[in-house]
Amino acid sequence: MIGCLCLHGFTGTPDELKDITSYLEKNHWLVYCPTLPGHGSKEGLKGVTYKHWIYAAEVAVEELLKRCEKVYVIGFSMGGMIASYIAANYPVERLVLISASAYYFNPKHIVQEITGWSLEGLRGEKLIDDKIYQFYRKKVKETPLHATKEFTLMVRKLRGHLKNITVPTLIIQGEHDGLVPPRKSAEFIYHQIQSEEKRLYFFPNAKHYIWFGEQKEALLERINEFLCVDNKEQCGD
Repeated sequence: MIGCLCLHGFTGTPDELKDITSYLEKNHWLVYCPTLPGHGSKEGLKGVTYKHWIYAAEVAVEELLKRCEKVYVIGFSMGGMIASYIAANYPVERLVLISASAYYFNPKHIVQEITGWSLEGLRGEKLIDDKIYQFYRKKVKETPLHATKEFTLMVRKLRGHLKNITVPTLIIQGEHDGLVPPRKSAEFIYHQIQSEEKRLYFFPNAKHYIWFGEQKEALLERINEFLCVDNKEQCGD
C-alpha cells in the first residue's frame, strides 16, 4: 500500500487541502492529513509552539511508514516547510511542495490583495462568495501574535534542513502568490535541496491557493503524474 501524508498551512485545517486529498484517494492510497496542534481556532493557537506542529507530523509519518510500503509527503505553505523537514529526516519516497513558505508572508502583496478586495467591494461584487478572500480573512482574524512568532521561528529553524533532502521533489508555486514571495521562496528551495530529480513549476496567474483557480485540474494532474511515475499500476484513472 502507498501512504500519502498531506500537511496544511498556517492557521489552516485539513479542509483547505480537501480537493487534493480527495483526488489522491482515487488511487486507493492511504491519504492522511492531520490537523496540526492548535489549528482551527484562535484560542487553540495561543498555547502551542512550532515544535508541536513538527512533532504531530513526525507521529503521522512514522505511523504511515509502519503501515505502507511507500510514503509520499505533500506540504502546502507552512506545511511545505514541515514536509521538507520530514523528507530530510525520514525514508519517504517523494516530496511535493505547494506554495511553500521558505520566506515569510509578503506584506506588500497582502496589501495589494486587500486593496483589490476593497475595490471589488466598492463595485458591489459579492466577496462573500470569494473562497480566497474568505481564507485570507480567516487567517487574519484567527492569528494571535504568539502564533505568528512561532511560525517565523519555525521557518528559520527548518530552512537548514533543505540541504539534506535527496528524494525526488516537485516544487509548485503560483506566480501571483499574495502570502509568500513566489520566486524568492520557490527558487531558494530548488537550489538548496540536493535531489538529483527535482522540478520547479510556476503556475501563471495563480495565487497562494492554486487549486481555487482555473488551474485546479492542471495542478492535480501534475501532482498525480509526479507521484505515480514509479507505480502507474497503483494509480487511478
